[in-house]
Amino acid sequence: MTIVRASRRGVLGAALTLPAAALAQEGWPNRPLRLIVPYAPGGGTDVLARSLAAKVAERIGVPIVVDNRPGGAGNLATRLAAEAPADGHTLLVGNIGPIAVNPSLFPGLQPDPAEALAPVTLLAAAPMLMLVHPDVPARTLSELLDLARARPGALNYGSAGNGSANHLAGAYLALMAGIDIVHVPYRGAGPALNDLVAGTLAMMPASIPAAIGLVRDGRVRALAVSTARRAAVLPEVPTVAEAGVPGYEMSAWYGILVPARTPAPVVDRLQREIAASLVTPELRTRFAAEGAEPSGDTPQAFGAFAAAERRKWAEVVRAARIVPD
Repeated sequence: MTIVRASRRGVLGAALTLPAAALAQEGWPNRPLRLIVPYAPGGGTDVLARSLAAKVAERIGVPIVVDNRPGGAGNLATRLAAEAPADGHTLLVGNIGPIAVNPSLFPGLQPDPAEALAPVTLLAAAPMLMLVHPDVPARTLSELLDLARARPGALNYGSAGNGSANHLAGAYLALMAGIDIVHVPYRGAGPALNDLVAGTLAMMPASIPAAIGLVRDGRVRALAVSTARRAAVLPEVPTVAEAGVPGYEMSAWYGILVPARTPAPVVDRLQREIAASLVTPELRTRFAAEGAEPSGDTPQAFGAFAAAERRKWAEVVRAARIVPD
């Protein structure tokens, strides 16, 4: 009996000397993971999240449950993730809105994503298309800018709401090009696109999945893409920078984050499993269908990117006087 007790004490003592991170890594994962998505089922973010969850689950050997938590411009999902145990079993799909824009859009936002969440990896970035109704007398972005300068305040553009990616892309264009265009917020990108097709709106920045069918059918015209490189699915469409606004670059991006203080070995393992999943043919095809280019970079690289995005959009929110709906 004495020997057994001593042995147990010795094992326990050895365990207690191990760093918490090492213990967490050794036991991770020990139950299903929860992947929080800040939007309703069926949207582009949800589609990508579910595709990723299925592939990563195959690699780590436990299910990943997608938990859709729309509301509060993504702030509800951010708070749920931030308040979860920091053990690597709760993940969040973050994007440009909740992670980079909301801290400026909602002064005093708590929790602050930069403090409450730890970056794992950038999943992908997707360009926005600068669209116009076919009746707008502009065949190029340069012509559209000339039209806007000749008629300040005459052109309007739609978005999914104040602070949405559509709104940011339009406000950023107006600031960089020195034009006066009127923002018209909608409750969702779908209704705004419907009004663009109907001619109620003159222009609108929109994601490729939402707009590519309309472009190919000739119901709207794509003048430029927002990213630094042309989109593979529409190679004939120039970038905004090529088309007349040097330095313009904007993407609708998605990344994975976890609660702050999640052990570094667990974060690193998550990043490796996600990166390996992103290069599979199934996910490359799925992401391409959404107009997104997979990434899978390191936590450090994603953290630096998110911090730069936060600084960039804070300036745009301030200069364009963007406020929440």
